[in-house]
Amino acid sequence: MALLASSLTVLTAPKAHAAETLLSQGRTATASSVEGDGDAYPASAAVDGDLTGTRWASKWSDPQWIRVDLGERRSLSRVVLTWEAAYGKAYEIQGSDNGDDWRTLASVTDGNGGTDELAVSGSARYVRMYGTARPGGYGYSLWEFQVYGEAGDDDPLPGGGAVAVTGTQGNWQLTVDGRPYTVKGLTWGPAVADAGRYLPDVKSMGANTIRTWGTDGSTKPLLDAAAAHGIRVINGFWLQPGGGPGSGGCVNYVTDDAYKSSMLTEFTRWVEEYKSHPATLLWNVGNESVLGLQNCYSGEELERQRNGYTTFVNDVAKRIHTIDPDHPVTSTDAWTGAWPYYKRNAPDLDLYAVNAYGDICGVREDWQEGGYSKPYIITEGGPAGEWEVPDDANGVPDEPTDVQKRDGYTRAWNCVTGHQGVSLGATLFHYGVEHDFGGVWFNLLPDGLKRLSYYAVKQAYAGSTSGDNTPPVITDMSVSPASAAPAGQEFTVRADIRDPDNDTLTHKIFLSGNYASGDKRLVEAKWRSTGNGTFAVTAPEKLGVWKVYIQSEDGHGNAGIETRSVKVVPPPVAGTNLALNKTVTASSYQKEYGDCPCTPAKAVDGDTGTRWASDWSDPQWISVDLGAATTVGKVQLVWDPAYAKSYEVQVSDNGSDWRTVHATTSGNGDVDSIEFAAATARHVRLHLTERGTGWGYSLFEFGIYR
Repeated sequence: MALLASSLTVLTAPKAHAAETLLSQGRTATASSVEGDGDAYPASAAVDGDLTGTRWASKWSDPQWIRVDLGERRSLSRVVLTWEAAYGKAYEIQGSDNGDDWRTLASVTDGNGGTDELAVSGSARYVRMYGTARPGGYGYSLWEFQVYGEAGDDDPLPGGGAVAVTGTQGNWQLTVDGRPYTVKGLTWGPAVADAGRYLPDVKSMGANTIRTWGTDGSTKPLLDAAAAHGIRVINGFWLQPGGGPGSGGCVNYVTDDAYKSSMLTEFTRWVEEYKSHPATLLWNVGNESVLGLQNCYSGEELERQRNGYTTFVNDVAKRIHTIDPDHPVTSTDAWTGAWPYYKRNAPDLDLYAVNAYGDICGVREDWQEGGYSKPYIITEGGPAGEWEVPDDANGVPDEPTDVQKRDGYTRAWNCVTGHQGVSLGATLFHYGVEHDFGGVWFNLLPDGLKRLSYYAVKQAYAGSTSGDNTPPVITDMSVSPASAAPAGQEFTVRADIRDPDNDTLTHKIFLSGNYASGDKRLVEAKWRSTGNGTFAVTAPEKLGVWKVYIQSEDGHGNAGIETRSVKVVPPPVAGTNLALNKTVTASSYQKEYGDCPCTPAKAVDGDTGTRWASDWSDPQWISVDLGAATTVGKVQLVWDPAYAKSYEVQVSDNGSDWRTVHATTSGNGDVDSIEFAAATARHVRLHLTERGTGWGYSLFEFGIYR
């Protein structure tokens, strides 16, 4: 070991005391640079506990740094650097409370590699090695960067410790190893492989619990990572028909003994496996199945199935208690209307659970009116969901704003904590990173970007966001024209965008076709800024209601995201539609399928909500009789998803002899606006030779213009 006391700011190393622990392992680490493509020598490799196999390496220049986020401010005692051959000759160990303002904890001017153990004192949340001089031409390279200090709440969980629901009617509490425990939780979204990356952040928010929906052989790494970061886990078990991911399937809970036996065996296996794991907090049997059974049954049979399901849940609870008397059992459903079934059929549950979202504040009243004798937790909740909000002017759910979502989380937690002695806490929804339609609606950090709602939860759980750089705030977003944006043309998006920290902002505009096509992805739009929070955005070619999003990023890992709907319509065509309500014929039409009959006349009725649809074969045609010889030079085709890839526009004087005025072999559907050399004819026909899908050809409108 290299002894560097002579070159340190702090000269005397304090003796390690009983509370000293390794604070840095598995924490989030970042660096000024990495050597190569970034995958071989990442910053995370210096805090992974592997002293000889993985390492961080920087670019070959000065200065360079690597830092670790300890999750919260901690008292520090020493820093140990295990250098690879490329070491730091001169460097400082620095601390910071916010990641921006640094103070020197120790300094080295004559480093010689190997292992450096540096005594430090004071406290910090962030600790970094700031290198200023290398002995050779390579960069800086650390096998491991270890920070030690006093143990805290987010240090590894001790083994053992029974969990129990204690107390009497209306005066309950959850205890862990005899100590009161309020569930300050989040539903867990990232991949298990990313647990080490995100769990320190979960802990820094003041959370002590995460909730999962399924427990199996892949669960152990998540439990291990959670325990290492002082987080406990509500282990879920799926039962059909569940809600959300993994849902679906209709089971007969009255007669299907094979399914019930199989699930009981499966659950027993994993309770045996994880009952002694220090991260295990509760067992949660099923998710939204009492409600979900309405998709399988109705009437009296639905009642029998709901009673059968909750009776089976009780069988599971009894089995779990036999195997594991040290962890309570609950069952989640989507509304408190499920609780009477649990009250009647599942007396062995230790507590109830509900996914409440925007209706969290009504749970207390429902509990009181139901005369229940068990406490509860909220297992999903926060802002109002799609099913709880009114529709906007375009007929789609009116998504709450970022500010409304922030306030929704605050209100939810206040209602949870307001029902003292009965509500034992919550796992709010959702610690997820998906950057799509649902991710923007519910995730606290879509694409890893923290939002106002993230900080609302942190304020609720940790009690403070002091010192945090917080997201941009977007208000008064509007779209014009909101209900008549021409396909392929620009419409206007405007908003008031401000950053509380006066950071320089970067804007992005996204579109989602969730309501138009079912595609939930967010795709960056073609757009341009026109100044003062105003943007010109090019509408998609596909008709229907789209969501448009403004995303403003502050460069500190935060984002404001606001969304409105926009209805995309066919672009206007100058002049009169000569085909409107004229006589039309076709090679075929569908008489019975979906919204059919889909007669040829529906392609010239001026209504983009009706369509002509052909048989599912090639070729097909549709022809309009204009009634007299007429000069034509434009055609607009508004396609249903069943479009033509190859087709010709043809004209005729007599309806028998045709000449082609336009042809394509690369049609892509949506709206085709076609101009051609003016021609005089009485009949105009589409001759369709190759379909773009497996269906037939389908047109909402076939417009013809001079």
